[in-house]
Order: sequence, then C-alpha cells, then structure tokens
Amino acid sequence: MAESTRLVDLVQLKIDEFVSDRTVELAAIAPELGQFTDVTLSFLSGGKRFRALFCYWGWQSVTHTIDEFDPLAPSPAGGVLPGIVFAASALEVFHAAALVHDDIMDNSDTRRGAPAAHKRFESIHRDGGWSGDAAAFGRSAGLLLGDLLLGWSDELFDKGTSMLADRAAGYAGRAEFARMRTEVTAGQYLDILEENAWAAYPEAEALPRAHRVIVYKSAKYSVEAPLAIGAALGGASPDQMAALRAFGLPLGVAYQLRDDMLGVFGDPAVTGKPAGDDLKEGKRTVLIALARTKLPVHLRNVIDELLGDPDLDVQQVAMIRTALTDCGAVDHVERIIEHNVALARAAIRDAPLAASARAQLLELAETVTRRAA
Repeated sequence: MAESTRLVDLVQLKIDEFVSDRTVELAAIAPELGQFTDVTLSFLSGGKRFRALFCYWGWQSVTHTIDEFDPLAPSPAGGVLPGIVFAASALEVFHAAALVHDDIMDNSDTRRGAPAAHKRFESIHRDGGWSGDAAAFGRSAGLLLGDLLLGWSDELFDKGTSMLADRAAGYAGRAEFARMRTEVTAGQYLDILEENAWAAYPEAEALPRAHRVIVYKSAKYSVEAPLAIGAALGGASPDQMAALRAFGLPLGVAYQLRDDMLGVFGDPAVTGKPAGDDLKEGKRTVLIALARTKLPVHLRNVIDELLGDPDLDVQQVAMIRTALTDCGAVDHVERIIEHNVALARAAIRDAPLAASARAQLLELAETVTRRAA
C-alpha cells in the first residue's frame, strides 16, 4: 500500500496548499475571517481518505493495464498524475462539506473525536462573549462553511480536469462528479425522511426503504462514484466501467452497513463519536429494520419509543444493543456484509483491469468493511 500512502500524503498537501491560498484571499477581505479559515484547516486535516483512494485506484485500474506495473516506478505521466490528485482532493473537500452539513442536521456535537464544525463556531461565539444565540451562530457559520467547501471542491476538480490531455475523459469525469452530488443529496434527504416519516409507511416497506438510503446516501457516494470518477478520467471502456460499478456498489453497501454497526456498537475512543450515537439520532438503518421484524411486539415498541431520544442514557443504550444482538439482527447484518463483499470481489476477479490496481482494490475492500472507526 506504499502508493496509497503516498496518495494520501499528496492529497493532504494539495488541500493544505489550496486552503492556504484561499486563506490569503479571505484575509484580504477582513481579518476576522481568520477564525473561519482556522476551523476550515482543522476540519480538513486527517480522515481515512477512502474516496480519494477509490478514485485513484479506479484511474490506475484503467490506465495501467500491464500486469507487471510497478506502483513505485514513474508512470508515463511523470509520477502520480497531478490531475487525478486534484480530482481525488476535490472528493475529500466535497466529503468535508457533506460532513459539516450532516453534523448540523443530526445535531452531532463531535466529529473524529473533536467538536463538530458548528460546535467550534459556537465556542468562538461563547469565548468572545458576543451577543445573541451562540448555538444559532454556530449553525449559521457551519452552513456557510459547508457551502464554501462545496465551491472549493468544484475549483479543485476543475483544476484537475484542466490538466488532462484527453478532454473527453475530463468531461466524462465531470459528469460522474455531478451525478454523485445529486445522488448523495437525494440520499441525505431520504435519510432524514425515514427518521421522521417511517411510521407513515407500511411495515413491509421499512427494509427496502432503509436499503435505498444506504445505496444513495453512502454506497454510491463512498465507493462506486469515486471509482467511476477516477475511471472516467482515465478513459475507461464500457466493460471496465461496468466492472468497477459492479464492484463498487455492493462494497459501498457493505461499507455503510459496517458504519451503521459502528454507530450503535462502536467504541467512542476509536470512532470519535458518543456511544450509540445513531440510536440517539434516530437512524432508521437496515439493522433497525431487520430487528423490528425479529423482536417481539413489546420490545419493538420500546425501541420505537427510545430511538431518536437525544437523552438516551448508558443503560438504555445497553438495553437496545442487547435487544439488537439477542434477536439475531446483528448476525444478520454481518452476513449481509460478507455477502456484499463476496459480490464485489467476484465482480473484478476476471475484469479487464490492471492486476496491480485490482489487488489494491481487493485490499481496500477488506479495510473499509473490517474497520473499527
């Protein structure tokens, strides 16, 4: 994974350089904007960079089709192609924008073990002794930060495509980027819809509706779309693109199912989120949908009553965890994860992709579905 490590470092470098340039622009407008850019720089540092990695290896899988390719050797483009690094960086900045907005919608106080962006702005207000509502200021500033990051992701992506010699590939990558943005926004809406309107729909629809949220909020956005963007920028053939999508979608489903499990059972010291955070937010996940089909009526009613209560205490969280485990829902989700990983692996086993890149994608498949955070 030496080249993956190098890519992660390059992406962070590109992001830091880009934000540094924009910091100078903002400082010229008003010195108070330094607080804004300080939060921006802090929020954009770190992270697992999975989207950047899938974008890069999607590109490598269609541009280096010689089995003997050495990932540490200079490529025909003179090392790591700058265009794909900028595109991968754009995905990470877009992801940061989505996280800022997501934390506001979910009323999440933390992100990666630190205060969420809107909470950081709230603290700035309080520490400054300013007038007005600190929480309202934090939410407003967070929304503006998310919007700014969306615009910056466009700038980075356009810079990347401008470096490509193949203009058609650039346009194709741009179309995939636009599709991803539409799909993930639709998925986010479906997610909050399920949290609020789940009882208005027939019980039989709960599981397919939860699965639909997974597909559009996360599976496509986290894995399939980055792969497709990278492949499109590399001039992928229809067969190559089909293989990568067939790999990316089930792997993305498995990725989100693991995320859902961590949202209930994850160790706060590792995940950086409070224990049972998804339970407090009222997430109507596949795990919850499956449990409701397996639990006796009285327990199902108790969970329905508790789910979404931001004041759930440790004992209540433990009780829900026990119920989800004892009814078999946890084991059922684990089987679904394994099934989807197997589908993903099979999809690229004999695909017309670079063997070196295929090996990296298979390794990533294990990483994203067996993680603890």
